[in-house]
Amino acid sequence: MTTALLLSGGMDSTCIAYWKRPSLAITINYGQKAAAGEMRASTAICEALDIQHVVVEANISALGSGDMVGRAPSVSAPATEWWPYRNQFLITTAAMKCHAAGVSELMFGSLKSDGFHADGAPPFFMAINHLLELQEGTVAVTTPAIHLDAHELVQVSRTPIEILAWSHSCHVDDIACGFCRGCRKHFETMSIAFGHSY
Repeated sequence: MTTALLLSGGMDSTCIAYWKRPSLAITINYGQKAAAGEMRASTAICEALDIQHVVVEANISALGSGDMVGRAPSVSAPATEWWPYRNQFLITTAAMKCHAAGVSELMFGSLKSDGFHADGAPPFFMAINHLLELQEGTVAVTTPAIHLDAHELVQVSRTPIEILAWSHSCHVDDIACGFCRGCRKHFETMSIAFGHSY
């Protein structure tokens, strides 16, 4: 086993799962409001693609802020769904699982448009990779879609609509609310990628 993907069950990580076919997919229940929907989506995607799937339980909801935990956003938040140090936590937690499973590459589904979050931009991933290199183990973090927008990723990965239909992008519930930033991005991406409204 050499590659793993941090799979949230959202559109971006679903496309990377289809495109890159990792040996292992890791989904983390960190206390986010949409956890049940993300677990359901991730499980279905892995079954459809025959990818080994593990769920890690690591509830940090007491430390969260914003839509994903159901609290007012932090004063530092660049967007309503921002959760302080979330990507750092998710990568660290997933890297622990990768180390135990003998995985050397952990893929993370950050896109070009995620760069407005400091922890979604290339400098962050370079820094966290360096941090992992300073420690025991050989886990490297890669971002195969960081040069793409969401609709470009759908097209480049050639993910079929029957796989994307399993994805869950809502930030606030385990059933898509249709109004949060995650749901709006989902509908907009599907419309651009497939040429009609959803």
